[in-house]
Amino acid sequence: MNIIQTPIKDLLVIEPKVWKDARGYFYESYNAKAFEAAGIHAVFVQDNQSFSQKGTLRGLHAQAPPFAQGKLVRVIQGSVLDVAVDIRKDSATYGQHFSIELSGENRKQLWMPPGFLHGFLTLENNTIFTYKVTNYYDKHSEIGIMWNDPTLNVNWGNIERSEILLSDKDLLLSDFKSLESPF
Repeated sequence: MNIIQTPIKDLLVIEPKVWKDARGYFYESYNAKAFEAAGIHAVFVQDNQSFSQKGTLRGLHAQAPPFAQGKLVRVIQGSVLDVAVDIRKDSATYGQHFSIELSGENRKQLWMPPGFLHGFLTLENNTIFTYKVTNYYDKHSEIGIMWNDPTLNVNWGNIERSEILLSDKDLLLSDFKSLESPF
């Protein structure tokens, strides 16, 4: 497993070693010893999975303390543009974001500790996205900002606004300047 530090401290890309032969492939998507060695001290309590069509945008969300979550995200089938936004007030990269394409083909994963907003845009139909989290979901602890916040200026690629599928909840999110980060 190759664990790569991004430009944002503690936000890591994980590239698993893949063994391929005529039957297909095999890889470890998680190894506690390798994660511990990389400084990821996470105990995962829940796995989540979503199925989405091309153009679905989920985010940008987080869970506030005491239900804050670290997340290990990956794509099983299809592809996404995955985005993490640092909302740790004492961080030198507060308000900065990192994006990466995750796909069933490249098998990359992204680790984000608590203190990050997270979202993704599906780039293909029938995309299966999965993530492990370090705390349980709590509806009253949800926080988020709108996906197209002008302060963050996330580049979501060459997708037209009319092609983006958003939940009713995500349509109501406020801007980054209004966020009172609990981290």
